[in-house]
Amino acid sequence: MKRSSNRLVLLVGIFLAVVAFVLIAIMLQGGGPGGSNGPSTAPTTVKIVVATKDLPLGSTITEDAVALQDVEIGAKPGDSYTATALVVGKTVRSAIVKGAYITTEDLSGGGTVQDIKVPAGFVGIPVQVDQLTGVGTLIKPGDRVDVVVAFTGLDKVPLAVNNHGVIGAATPTPRASGSPAPSRVVGANELYNPLNLPYNPTTVKTVVEGLQVLGTLLPPPTTATQQPAASGQTTTETALNGQQEIVILAATVQQAEAIRYAQLDGTIALVLRSSADCQKPDGTPTACPIIPTTGITLRKMVDDFGVLPPQVVEVLEPTPYPSPLPVRVYPSPTPSPTPLPSGSPAPSAS
Repeated sequence: MKRSSNRLVLLVGIFLAVVAFVLIAIMLQGGGPGGSNGPSTAPTTVKIVVATKDLPLGSTITEDAVALQDVEIGAKPGDSYTATALVVGKTVRSAIVKGAYITTEDLSGGGTVQDIKVPAGFVGIPVQVDQLTGVGTLIKPGDRVDVVVAFTGLDKVPLAVNNHGVIGAATPTPRASGSPAPSRVVGANELYNPLNLPYNPTTVKTVVEGLQVLGTLLPPPTTATQQPAASGQTTTETALNGQQEIVILAATVQQAEAIRYAQLDGTIALVLRSSADCQKPDGTPTACPIIPTTGITLRKMVDDFGVLPPQVVEVLEPTPYPSPLPVRVYPSPTPSPTPLPSGSPAPSAS
């Protein structure tokens, strides 16, 4: 009886050992709890962001305008995005067609232009600006800008000297025969003499509004300095050095004429408009609202903005001593008696 009990215990132990071995083998093959039914494999695809509709230049990307699409890992473009949150709210700097994947160049603007597409009914005109007149040379394709022009200097104002020698409206001088003689034209020395200026000739005006930027041209960054960052990477800092930028604008032919005139005889500054003012609710670009302006002269600055006009201060100079100096007489002559008021008694003699 004792031998039978020992045999039973031995059989149970062998059975448990076999079961444990089988369970360990199954778990090692991934067939246990939480595992898969087959050998694990590495993923072969990755998701990238693509456009679900055409995105024109200057539009803002909305959530319904993009989606994720699977591509083979080996075929994933290096300049693509892997999450829609990285592109939603960004401005399109290069037109994107439906189904195309969105690249970093599409949203950055680059800084160089290889090709531009001028909209129908418009012309492309280049404007050269710097860091002061071009919003720090941060203007990019797809932005909307206003063109502000300024004219100043006597060389932009035709003046003449009348017969009284006064600069202003010319008054003809009659000849002996009675026929009027033309007024004398101001010479170069008189023209640029500030004392001859009868008024302030500076005038500023916004002449064109809401032009779309088709492209920009920036020189290579030669003044950038590399500085070590805390993480061991390098950061780039560009100095304020008056860097130039070429901005290509989409304008009508009439607007292009006004811009060209200002380029020749005045100065141009581009001011950046808010993209929200020039877009529909779905993010597609539309015409910017036109805001009438009065233009600015010195008179407008004084009347409308309270700028104090300059005032002439009259300084009294000391009277010069007569020359030659008077000769003092010694002894001094006896002063004349002071006349008394009428009716008062004469002083008594002492």
